[in-house]
Amino acid sequence: MIELRSVHLAFGEHSILSGVDLRLEPRERLVVLGQSGSGKSTLLRLILGILQPTSGSVQFQGEEIVRMPRRRLNAIRQRIGMVYQSSALISSLSVRENLALPLSELTEKSPKEINAIVEEKLELVGMIDAREKMPSELSGGMRKRIGLARGIILDPALILYDEPSAGLDPVISSVIDDLIISLSEKIGATSVIVTHEMGSAFKIATRMAMLYEGQIIATDHPAAFKVSPNPIVAQFISGNTHGPILEGRTA
Repeated sequence: MIELRSVHLAFGEHSILSGVDLRLEPRERLVVLGQSGSGKSTLLRLILGILQPTSGSVQFQGEEIVRMPRRRLNAIRQRIGMVYQSSALISSLSVRENLALPLSELTEKSPKEINAIVEEKLELVGMIDAREKMPSELSGGMRKRIGLARGIILDPALILYDEPSAGLDPVISSVIDDLIISLSEKIGATSVIVTHEMGSAFKIATRMAMLYEGQIIATDHPAAFKVSPNPIVAQFISGNTHGPILEGRTA
């Protein structure tokens, strides 16, 4: 589904990624872990083609997207759903209008067909009764669920999640975790999830990757990650203040 080969990214003299290799198989739910500022969200932007790597290859379903012509890249993006940390709903549009917008702009479906799709996606996330509400009328958890519905509105092959449960209480966070799992299974989508929430990470993931100092230092199934012999992975998962992550640094 996705393959990154020797991906480097730098802004001037500041290196963000320094040789990332990562492969994602269809229907996987890959959780990417790493410290704040380590480049996790940058990986998502590279997959979307929003950022271009300094060097290296980024492929989606076998197609190289680095420096791909704009028209073709836009077509590729229609097969990728994005769920933002902030939900990124347009405040002046209702829930129904927010979900209908990409369908009306990117497809030739009739208003009746668009409405049916919007209703279907809202039903999947348990938000059908909120279709005429404005974003300002929604709680944080409701906005997250609407963001999930919008992320799958075009039936993407790949869904990217940037901190999907950030800022939520444990109960609502668990609801979002369950929805991510359920949606991936119902629509057969592959998922990449960036998160700092360890409970969510181990619940959602079918595979995990650790990004550290610009490289993927470990990939494995969740059960193996929990007992990883890598001291950096072990310290990050446990939250221990003693270990290589903080060596030579001040808190």
